[in-house]
Order: sequence, then C-alpha cells, then structure tokens
Amino acid sequence: MIGQLKNLAKQLLAVTWIRKTYDTFNRVVTEVFSFHRILSVPYSILTFATFNREQFAVLRGRRDYYRNLANRRRSHTELRRNIHRLEKGISMRPRRPVFALDYLLETIEFYEVAIRDFGTEGAIAENELEWAFSVLREYFSLVDSTNPLVRQAEDRFKSTHARFNVSGKGNKRPFPRSETIPSDVEYDGLLALAMQRRSVRWFQQKPVPRELVDKALLVARQSPTACNRLPYEFRIFDDPGMVKEVAGIPFGSVGYSHQIPTVAVLVGRLNHYFSPRDRHVIYVDSSLAAMSFMLALETLGLSSSVINWPDFEPLERRMQKKLGLAYDERVIMLIAIGYADAAGIIPYSEKKSLEIIRRYNDLPTVTNG
Repeated sequence: MIGQLKNLAKQLLAVTWIRKTYDTFNRVVTEVFSFHRILSVPYSILTFATFNREQFAVLRGRRDYYRNLANRRRSHTELRRNIHRLEKGISMRPRRPVFALDYLLETIEFYEVAIRDFGTEGAIAENELEWAFSVLREYFSLVDSTNPLVRQAEDRFKSTHARFNVSGKGNKRPFPRSETIPSDVEYDGLLALAMQRRSVRWFQQKPVPRELVDKALLVARQSPTACNRLPYEFRIFDDPGMVKEVAGIPFGSVGYSHQIPTVAVLVGRLNHYFSPRDRHVIYVDSSLAAMSFMLALETLGLSSSVINWPDFEPLERRMQKKLGLAYDERVIMLIAIGYADAAGIIPYSEKKSLEIIRRYNDLPTVTNG
C-alpha cells in the first residue's frame, strides 16, 4: 500500500504544473512560518503528525530513565555518566584539590544500587562495575579527604565492601596519554581505507560470519560518546527471511534489498537521558559508531551500505512493530553488510572540495552602534 501511494505521488509530481504548484505552496508556507520563531509554534501544531513521534519518544525516554533507576540492568547509564564526569575532573590541569561535590553523593548512591544487585540475574555487568570502582578509588586517593562531604562519600564507598582485581594493567582508572599503545596505522593507509570504503549494494550470496561482525563492533564501541553512555544498540539480522523483511522496509533499499546477506538496524535509546536537551545525542553517537563499524568491516573483507531512514510515520510504525521497539527507541539507520559482488556497479560520488566544507577562524564582523 505504501509503495503504491509513493508511486502515485511520483507520477503526480512528474506532471509539470502539479510539481510547480506544489513547490510554490511549500515556498509560501516556509517563508511565512520561518519568519519568526513564534510562528513555528502554529506550524508545529498544523504539522502535528510530522513531529509528534519524536516529541513522544523524548518524553517516554525521560520517563523510562527515571523508572530504570530502581531496576536491575546490565548497564547503569546514570552511573556511567557520573563516573565519566569524575574521570574528566581527574584529567583537568591544574586539578583542583576538591571537585565534583555537586554530584559526588549522587554518584555514590548510584554505585550503591549497582553493588546491591551485583551478581544477580540481569544485574550490572562486571566490567562496568570494575570501571566505576577503579575511578572512585582513584578519585578518593587524589582529593582532599578532610572535606566533610568527601569524607562522607568515601566512608559510604568503603562500606560497600566491594573489591575488584583491578591492579596493574587491569586498573581502569584514567591514565596518561603516554601509556596509550600506538597503532601502526599511518595517514596514507587510513586515507586509502576511507577511499576503499564505498556504498556497496550488490553482494555475493554467501553468509557473513558473525565473528567478523562482532570484531567490527569492537571497533565501533570505541567511538567517542557523550559521557560514555553508548546510547545505541546494533540489531543484527542474518536469517535470510528476516533480512528480506527488515531490509525491505526503508524506501532507500528498493530494488536490491532482496539480496542483502546481513543487515544491521542501528537503534538509539532515549532512555539514557533525563533532559530533552540531550535528545540529539543518540544521532551523533550512533553515527560515530556506525562510521567506525563500516571502516572495520572493510578491513575484514566485508562491504556495506547505509540505508537512509527518514522520519516517516508509516515506516516508523512498521519498523517498530517488526522489531518490537519501545517508543523511546529511534531507528537511526540501517546498514547492509556482505561480501561485495565484484561485478556490481557502485556510484562514483564526487565529494565537495575542502573550500566548501571547511572554514578557518571565520567569525562574523562585530560593529559598534
């Protein structure tokens, strides 16, 4: 049904006078309602269906964030956020004798909840708790312990009686840049890899080994993410029937979805955030991970293609139902994965020049008066 409506719309827009009338109407509407921010309010009401899913998803995400605070989870986003804030405080130069007082006790409360459930089914992962323990121990070794609030927090930290084997190289505390193990990747090699990665849509009909996908995901998860929350999940499908169903939902896969061996649906999770100010972070962090993932696939002999996912209500409903997504889970993109068919044609895709995409020190001129 959706495909038929889309084809009908294309046919109508192909008629010159209909297309010109449509374009004129859109130009008038956008000119009027974009004149001032206040006018965008009635526009958003008139276009309620366009933006409502995102608004509802943000609100549902905030609700679930607070609901999750008391639930057993493999990952505690509120603890991850605060532990990372402590790491940033530890890394500051010059480091203050005492810092993080505004959220220190809150962090200890989050840690106590995680410790309480540790070892039970569905509780926090051990590596996450080891990291929190290492950073907290490092924090208390560095700050002025005569501060009453610090002393109270440290006493509560010690009273959990939690101990982890995180000595030596296993210590997950912040560390000097000099301790980073350098890679042997040089610029020319990285540029060549970026040039090698192309959007491939035609694949050999052979399965993609899961261990290679997992290897690529190990690279993806090292991508930077706001406060180390990693607010995304890769939903991987390699069952032929499931791949055909899932990959066939987006508009952008028409004509080639039937021969995709594996498809990943990258899902952002808004329940990692208590404030709507962070509503765009899922798109930033997921995209950073996706690029690293696709480059890693190339090094493993695999190719990929991003399948665009527009915010279009009928498709959103289909994907939500198919994947069983909660309302606060937003599809960011789909990624087709497989061994490239050497005879398959790929677009040349000329890139913009640096002069177009780059500016140095370009601030508007400020005049007095």
